[in-house]
Amino acid sequence: QVQLVESGGGSVQAGGSLRLSCAASEYRSTVCMAWFRQVPGKEREGVAAISGGVGFKYYVDSVKGRFTISRDNAKNTIYLQMNSLKLEDTAMYYCAARSGGICGDDWNVIDNYKYWGQGTEVTVSS
Repeated sequence: QVQLVESGGGSVQAGGSLRLSCAASEYRSTVCMAWFRQVPGKEREGVAAISGGVGFKYYVDSVKGRFTISRDNAKNTIYLQMNSLKLEDTAMYYCAARSGGICGDDWNVIDNYKYWGQGTEVTVSS
């Protein structure tokens, strides 16, 4: 059973930066992993994903150029570096993992992810 534990959330002013971490037990560098976020009353949204193996990266349009997803296989961890944060980035951020390595064009489909963390909250203020 894969367990995912997120950390790094917090409060930051608009324009600031945060780095989220997701530590995975039973970690495999070959699986697709992703970050999602959710605001109360709204659907969970895919933010970024990274494929297993060569590590193709995927981003939702609203974070391109500001967020970077990466993985450190030696530490069994993936990261989400968030720069130039905006008020609309405020959300609960969740780490997720598939059982397979390919993320693909459906990288942001929630049902494709088998394992989920408990979330870490990010609040961006003006």
